[in-house]
Amino acid sequence: MENKRLPLTVYRVLAYVTSTWLLLLTFVAMPAKYLVGETAQFSVVPAPAGLEQWFGAETPLMMYIAIPHGYIYMVFVLSVLWLALKRRWNALRTVGVMLSGTIPVVGFFVERKIAAEEQAAIDAEEQTSGAAQSATISADG
Repeated sequence: MENKRLPLTVYRVLAYVTSTWLLLLTFVAMPAKYLVGETAQFSVVPAPAGLEQWFGAETPLMMYIAIPHGYIYMVFVLSVLWLALKRRWNALRTVGVMLSGTIPVVGFFVERKIAAEEQAAIDAEEQTSGAAQSATISADG
């Protein structure tokens, strides 16, 4: 893998991982803590029989989903910063891409857009540098 493509590849992987963990947090852990069970803050439905320990204020799902998501998100932010510095993004674009990891499902769409744009830019740069190298070789030969 070429050095120019490494930050983009790392960003793409972490964008998918972060978005997936955010979906788990939003649609599994948070409802289990706040909506299901006798001890839930906004108890809407009771917990299924025999599974009460997985629901309510003391659900272990927060430890298994929320905490890893937080660490993964911080690594995602660092990967966005790395890509932004390598590709010379402006601050608004950099912060916008970082924030895409905080809104469920948006991260997937932003990743596709950024990947397509950056892949095209990298390919164009490689073609330009390849053409310049072949012109230099032809002039020398």
